[in-house]
Amino acid sequence: MYDIKKYVYGFCEKRFLQAPMHEEMSTQEYKNMRLYVGGLPYQTTEHDLIELFEQIGQVIEATVITDRDTGRSKGFGFVEMGDEQAARTAIERLNGTLLGDRTITVNEARERQSGGRDRRSNNSYRSDRY
Repeated sequence: MYDIKKYVYGFCEKRFLQAPMHEEMSTQEYKNMRLYVGGLPYQTTEHDLIELFEQIGQVIEATVITDRDTGRSKGFGFVEMGDEQAARTAIERLNGTLLGDRTITVNEARERQSGGRDRRSNNSYRSDRY
């Protein structure tokens, strides 16, 4: 029987990685950390966040949260750093600093709280249709 997992690992090892890829990879060594960045000037772009955080370490992804109706920034975003130590350094160095004319907040992102307003409530007239 053909082992797709072995094939994918081999393919990735040869083309993308210097070290062999194993299931027992240390989670400590490759752990990314997601940061919350609040108080952003409304004209801040994802590129601006990447440039700011890359001064400290590898940035995996940056997102500025926008209003779905208007497309305008909500003044906060998230940055995923390549390793935990770089993320902690970014928090220490950037939290409370000025970006443009606003003081930004940088801390470890938390999981979304359940509760609050649920946009898809089961109380709507549509819930009985299907």
